[in-house]
Amino acid sequence: MSNDQVTKYLKFPIQFDAERLVEDLSRTMGDKWIPHFNTGGYVGNWKAISLYAKDGNAENILAHLPDNTSISETPLMKECPYFKEVLDYFKFPVLSVRLLRLEVGAEIKPHTDYELGYENGQFRLHIPIVTNPDIEFILGDERLIMLPGECWYTNVNFVHSVANRGTVDRVHLVIDGVRNEWTDELFFASAPESSFQSVQEEELSDETIIRMLEELKSNPEMANHPIVEELERKLKSWS
Repeated sequence: MSNDQVTKYLKFPIQFDAERLVEDLSRTMGDKWIPHFNTGGYVGNWKAISLYAKDGNAENILAHLPDNTSISETPLMKECPYFKEVLDYFKFPVLSVRLLRLEVGAEIKPHTDYELGYENGQFRLHIPIVTNPDIEFILGDERLIMLPGECWYTNVNFVHSVANRGTVDRVHLVIDGVRNEWTDELFFASAPESSFQSVQEEELSDETIIRMLEELKSNPEMANHPIVEELERKLKSWS
């Protein structure tokens, strides 16, 4: 199957309460938002805070944790009842739950994430909380317009980028989860199962892999993760 036939994104028939999302977001604004650690991958201010993380630490914003790492609610999550209600809607194990804030004028450079498509057994959901019409979220060769309270799956194995060219910060609730029977029912109601196939290897260029390795090795908790070994193997096999 070619990459053109793979499901790159889905907008699910789910609508959360945009006002209640903003209300919970307001409870987080006095907390410490952490600049994303991949400083070479963006310009401007791109920050995060965790709602589920290793040891319940809201400042641990890693999305890809070492194998067998357990996560738990952060103190911040306990203060946000609607975020909790949203999470309870989804019946799958979570790998991370974060708020990601792309401030005015900031840009996330084109990149891919490692094996985070539904066909890989794990996936990413976006629930916009605050956005504006001048957000340019480009996935593959398409611009996605995501509105507050909606729920989107994005296959971030494909090259994607985001630019905030508006006048207000963009904040999304971003959930990384593990595929199970409940999610199969949700996903396959919107797209045929056959459309969830691995992205062809050439989507990951040498430049992308090098950037991913630099990002992972910059964090002591990820330096020895199996992902690093796999990416180094890919790089050697293509050189």
